[in-house]
Amino acid sequence: MVKRGRIVAFFLIVLLIGSLIGTTTNGITKNIKLGLDLQGGFEVLYKVSTLDGKKVDKATLASTAKALEKRINVLGVSEPSIQIEGQDRIRVQLAGVTDQNKAREMLSTQANLSFRDVNDVKLMDGSDLAEGGAKQTFDENGNPSVSLKLTSASKFKDVTQKIVNMGAPNNLLVIWLDFEEGNSFKAEAAKENPAYLSAPQVSQVFNQDTVSITGSFTMEEATTLADLLNAGSLPVKLDEVYSTSVGAQFGEQALQKTVLGGIVGIAIIYLFMLIFYRFPGLIATITLSIYIFLILLIFDWMNAVLTLPAIAALVLGVGMAVDANIITYERIKEEIKVGRTVKSAFNAGNQNSFASIFDANITTLLAAGVLFVYGTSSIKGFGTMLIISILVSFLTAVYGSRLLLGLWVNSNLFNKKPGWFGVKKSEIRNISENVDTHDLPTIYDKIDFVKTRKIYYFISGALMALGIVLVSVFGLNLGIDFSSGTRIDIQASHALTKEEVKSELLKLDIDTDNIVISGDEKNIGVARLKGVLAKEEIATLKTEFHKIYGSDPTVSTVSSTVGKELAKNGIKSLIIAAIGIIIYVSIRFEMKMAVPAVVALLHDAFLIVVFFSITRLEVDVTFIAAILTVIGYSINDTIVTFDRMRENMQKKKRLKTKEDIADVVNRALRQVMTRSINTVLTVIIAILGLLIFGSESIRNFSIALLVGTIVGVYSSIFLAAQWWYDWKVKELNQKGVIKTVKEKRKTSDEPQV
Repeated sequence: MVKRGRIVAFFLIVLLIGSLIGTTTNGITKNIKLGLDLQGGFEVLYKVSTLDGKKVDKATLASTAKALEKRINVLGVSEPSIQIEGQDRIRVQLAGVTDQNKAREMLSTQANLSFRDVNDVKLMDGSDLAEGGAKQTFDENGNPSVSLKLTSASKFKDVTQKIVNMGAPNNLLVIWLDFEEGNSFKAEAAKENPAYLSAPQVSQVFNQDTVSITGSFTMEEATTLADLLNAGSLPVKLDEVYSTSVGAQFGEQALQKTVLGGIVGIAIIYLFMLIFYRFPGLIATITLSIYIFLILLIFDWMNAVLTLPAIAALVLGVGMAVDANIITYERIKEEIKVGRTVKSAFNAGNQNSFASIFDANITTLLAAGVLFVYGTSSIKGFGTMLIISILVSFLTAVYGSRLLLGLWVNSNLFNKKPGWFGVKKSEIRNISENVDTHDLPTIYDKIDFVKTRKIYYFISGALMALGIVLVSVFGLNLGIDFSSGTRIDIQASHALTKEEVKSELLKLDIDTDNIVISGDEKNIGVARLKGVLAKEEIATLKTEFHKIYGSDPTVSTVSSTVGKELAKNGIKSLIIAAIGIIIYVSIRFEMKMAVPAVVALLHDAFLIVVFFSITRLEVDVTFIAAILTVIGYSINDTIVTFDRMRENMQKKKRLKTKEDIADVVNRALRQVMTRSINTVLTVIIAILGLLIFGSESIRNFSIALLVGTIVGVYSSIFLAAQWWYDWKVKELNQKGVIKTVKEKRKTSDEPQV
């Protein structure tokens, strides 16, 4: 009898969740903070050094961060990000800042005010300025000036007395901002634009606590100077080692494109699940929608910053979340095929799939954790989103799907209706035949994966050898993230040519032949040049190009120090992820599975490097994230295969011949082949959505993921398990008989869920 109450409960739950999603999603998406790459802004990484040459300590970094925060408050930027990195670095991110030139000047200027005589002797400094004592005013001629309120009128009296006593023409009070060793009033006075602020003549003694700085200031310059002085001088020297400024138009377009790419990819995944898995596929689309909502909700609660790589992690997470559903649904289909009732198959399928899903998610989580710990800026955001995606997908795909599908199964509506689960009646055995799921025929039974292994060993060996040669000869096309230089991204309203961009850059004394034109309308130009542009050069560039093209160009500068650190962190991340995976797989499975799994993923990572070397695609900071994501996916696929191999060994109890070992491998690969193909298809669909419709900023990132996904499934099917076979045969030759795990997972008709 059909239990309609469970069906009603299903619709009530879906209606309640749907209403919650519908009424809150808009508010959540509006609350989420967007990163620089999605709304424009300014980011800079400073190396901090003390003025007296002493070692930078934590207290110095903390006080510097506070001083920078005061300056940012002057800019009116909401929710800035100031992060202390390592022992002497501070990263500042100002998303949505409107005047990036002002932001750069405000942050990097030390604002050390000093009053000196014509012989450069310091008489007063910023410590003599009252808190908040600088104001933008006007002189007697109506020109913009800055009024300073001092802490001591008597001290200013003494200073002016000294200046008066020097007599004309030396009775000048020279006011400096950031006076440096080697600066000279006499040398600067001969210049049209001297480095000091002003040098008024003092012909009488002033017994007052105010002084006015006059000069050829604009209103904006006078206001900025007053704000800087009020924010206070920095206690250290800041050297810029990395910076990027993203135009708002770039960010807005990147957001629109990437969201569109994500929607297209997810929609096709939904359609795929509905066609291939029928009713369970419908449940998967519901839980995947809940998954996306929960991730955005958690991201909002965390007050995290959403970046382009983070959106990519979300979309990729959908593809990987489908994997848990596919593993479960394939298990349920197997249980139905051996003659179980739909209800019994549902319970057994959920229980038998849990270990595979759990182990696969943990190993992927290891790679994501490494990204979070060792990543910076947008890579840390990618790692954060990937961690959230894995955890939430586990909850929704395992427990959410089990709850919703369980309501229908336990309503008895699907009794004797296996077609709703994608199983034909002709495929179902009679339960009395006592057929085990491991003995079910597959369409891959004619493939002997072990027998043909040497062919794939040769193919991979040849590719690796060729790859080593190619990478040695051609190297990698390193972006500025890995080499000292400047990158300029230009977006125009018309089609660009290399000649036009080169010509406009030459007008600003910037010479480079490394110019690439891209975009559907050929309206995006990317110019790269060696060396780092000065702040003034960047400001001029942005101003002039805004006049020409109507939008600010994106300018990124990196010193060689950053590139070395990125490469170092990338290698360290890879090693740590590999060690973590070996330890975990050794504990959960065995060492003979852990080592082949890690060798396979290193094989995958290297082939991505080779592909980028051959195609000359630019290798940037997101490349590291792509490599580690592929590692996570590759191990995910391999673990599912190894889990089946473990089950097959448990069935045999003892491995007496190498044919027994080969049977374990072949059966496992045949059993997971459909799951592997379907999973890789959903992940590829998600990546293609980003690749075709997403922002060009993450195009190379998407290509790396696509290549890595394909290579990853190849190594899981044709290499990892076969390496285990060879190792296991050696063990057999030594022992004569291999005893497998005696304990088996419960497979009764009504397993506990």
